[in-house]
Amino acid sequence: MSTDFPDFSDEAAEQDNDAPIQEPRLWVGNGWTARVIKNEEDEGWAVAMIKDGEPEPALVGPWTMGRDKKNPKPLDVNAFNTLVKTASEVLRRHEQQLHAQLHKNLFVATDEGQIKVMFDIVPDEDHPYAELSAYDADGEQIAKVRTSAAFKFNATSAANWIEGGYRRPG
Repeated sequence: MSTDFPDFSDEAAEQDNDAPIQEPRLWVGNGWTARVIKNEEDEGWAVAMIKDGEPEPALVGPWTMGRDKKNPKPLDVNAFNTLVKTASEVLRRHEQQLHAQLHKNLFVATDEGQIKVMFDIVPDEDHPYAELSAYDADGEQIAKVRTSAAFKFNATSAANWIEGGYRRPG
């Protein structure tokens, strides 16, 4: 099989592991790999964007057919840059969503003033837990306890925790 691209030897690859790969169906650069793949669900093509070091694609989407209506359109610099931007945004939104799930806070009005209560889940694979902490209006920590990651954190439970003297919820 003949290609228009040079065949890099192991020696050349070792000398420049960070060299970008720019092939019609495979581009590597900027910390990402774009791979055009056959779409198993129909007769078209898809592109998978994989961040370096990650086992799964951050983004898989449809890819345009070429002029012959059989083969995929080749990747190019503009398409690759757009795919990197889109996949990066997907990861950013995912990270924001995960952060919002793991770190919550609210304010509780008390006779001593407003208390900020934070609930931070530590997603340990074997023993996940959470930390419940309280801060006064000046940002000084009043209390911090470890609790179950399954603790139902809401305004009522936070107020009950404060009223109960910041004891570890049972």
